[in-house]
Amino acid sequence: MDEDVKAGTPVLLHLDSSADRRAGSVTRELGAAYARGWLARHPGAAYRYRDLTAEPVPLVGEGYVRLGIRAERQGAVPLEKVAALAEGAEEEREWAATLPLVTQVREATTLLVGAPMYNFSVSAALKAWIDRVSFPGAYVDPDDGRPLLAGTRVVVAAACGGGYGPGTPREGCDFQLPYLRAYFATLGVAGENLRVVRAELTRARDIPALGRFRELGERSLAGAREAMGELAESF
Repeated sequence: MDEDVKAGTPVLLHLDSSADRRAGSVTRELGAAYARGWLARHPGAAYRYRDLTAEPVPLVGEGYVRLGIRAERQGAVPLEKVAALAEGAEEEREWAATLPLVTQVREATTLLVGAPMYNFSVSAALKAWIDRVSFPGAYVDPDDGRPLLAGTRVVVAAACGGGYGPGTPREGCDFQLPYLRAYFATLGVAGENLRVVRAELTRARDIPALGRFRELGERSLAGAREAMGELAESF
């Protein structure tokens, strides 16, 4: 952990991934509301923020893949020993770009992810971060196989322009929330420590074809704001 963060100090890692960096971004609004409430409940806590659109994570390259395969073949390799497995400058660069991000995830007590739906899934900016931090064995105790993120709390502030709930025509096109739930479960995050708040039909207010759903969209956004406020006070 960073030297300026004392052991036992709560740490919030806050990520935004919406390409819309204006005030109109729903996921940025919801995420900011949670962060404010969380920080108010944890005076003296550490807060780390990254805008994945303004400061994108580089796509993983061939060196990352080669190093990851080599590490995975040895089982769960402690992070401090991965560098010794690197062969060549490319693999060294890939690991240098990866280790700080993995360390941030491991040190966070709460991870807050702003995740808009783009083309039925998550944004490319968020996917690049996911691919980078998902280094084989990074979240498993090398001694006993225990998942290191079992106690980490994850909050997803999500939004989608249309409607994807049960019974809607596009219910089967929702690869956003199922993907994120499966991903964090695979990392070892306990189910009870994952909270997802999503506002739907956010584009009903400005797309004519969705205009008849504007009231539903407004209710969904209001519900998401309320839910995020409650989470900020208790989770």
